[in-house]
Amino acid sequence: MGELSTFPVSYKVEGKRIVIVGGGEEALNKARLAIKTTASVVIISPEPQPDFAELPVSVLARAFRPDDLVDAALVFVACTGADGEAAKAAARARGIPLNVVDVPSECDFYTPAIIDRAPVSIAVASEGDAPVLARLIRARIEAALSPNLGALARLAGGMRARVAELLPGARARRYYEELVTSPEVEAAFLHGEGPAKAEALLDQHVAEGDSPGVVWLIGAGPGSEDLLTLRAQRLLQQADVIVHDHLVPAAAVEMGRRDAERILVGKQKGHHSFTQSEINALIVRLAGAGKRVARLKGGDPMVFGRAGEEIEALKAHGIDYHVVPGVTAALAAAADTATPVTLRQVSTGFVLATAHGANSEELRHWAALASAGLTLALYMGKSVAGPTAARLIAEGASPAIPVGVVVRAGRNDRVLYRGTLGSLSSGATALEDGPAIIFVGEAIAHGDWRQANALARAEFKVA
Repeated sequence: MGELSTFPVSYKVEGKRIVIVGGGEEALNKARLAIKTTASVVIISPEPQPDFAELPVSVLARAFRPDDLVDAALVFVACTGADGEAAKAAARARGIPLNVVDVPSECDFYTPAIIDRAPVSIAVASEGDAPVLARLIRARIEAALSPNLGALARLAGGMRARVAELLPGARARRYYEELVTSPEVEAAFLHGEGPAKAEALLDQHVAEGDSPGVVWLIGAGPGSEDLLTLRAQRLLQQADVIVHDHLVPAAAVEMGRRDAERILVGKQKGHHSFTQSEINALIVRLAGAGKRVARLKGGDPMVFGRAGEEIEALKAHGIDYHVVPGVTAALAAAADTATPVTLRQVSTGFVLATAHGANSEELRHWAALASAGLTLALYMGKSVAGPTAARLIAEGASPAIPVGVVVRAGRNDRVLYRGTLGSLSSGATALEDGPAIIFVGEAIAHGDWRQANALARAEFKVA
């Protein structure tokens, strides 16, 4: 995710003037935008060309003068020549934010595409690079928002003092969340009953008292934030605390509320910042204090995520929990390589297993499964890949069985390797850093591994 060169803010203009220097079409466009505010809008041009009469603006049909900027909050320059240069110099001398139309390099601020649901406004800006794109995004957002959004915001604002008196802290926030998302409240506006419905909802929250805490065990996917589910995004916005692992992308954590507490508890090989028992105790304590906890895990929480242990701890303390699935690394790796892990007449099943610490009985079982045509997806096995492959061969698996390795599955910087069980067992290839999925099975030969590095030498045909 790139860095912004501008800081998005809402700028107060009430009781001030917005001065537009220029009298052409661009000045008219800026005037139409400026009149959506409570500021006084002034057009200054010796020869105003469009008809400004339909707009609630003041038109000064003369040259610009520096004292025109008294009480100005913003200045737009929509002309060239002496007037434009004088206005730019005067604005800079007074420290008034300046926008020079169609000249991004001279702008202190940019005019975004605005969704107006006063007092709610949503601005979509591209820092002057792609105004057409900003307008298209605005149109999509506009279509998704209720026309009652502004009235709902005014209603919420009018109730702030009463809510603050009756509901402390997190309880007040939960009331507002339900108020602004409730279909019943929105429907009540159609019949002029919005305020009464909001009061009834407040009475309900007061009567309910403190809400019990809850833990959401959320799968964050393999490392790309756009693989999160919509449900995961919604719950992250509701969470009071986000407890997350090292493998969870920072952008996914940032999808949470800005004021949500963030606690990194991730375990990395050779470095455990928290033991599993400490994590269990932490989420129990937070939820026991009435917090809504997002336990954010890489991949899917139920696949090698130790969610079972956390669930047992929550059950033991009577704490409510819900599981939100995520894209596990093996499925992301299959998608990265278009590998059909189950394929008619080739692979009748798909086995997820961890190679780390596997014993002889497990390896014998895996060897039999791979020989029978099933696809193996081995997690946490990169450091023992060569010995594991050799042991599978020793247990009866054919050295010619295709193997594919995906390091950093689901990410833009993923790296692929291909070969056979025999070439993997040689240990000739040093795999790149990062979590890896090792596929073993005939189905691997039917994937798209054209960009893969050879583990030793290419020993199966790539479709």
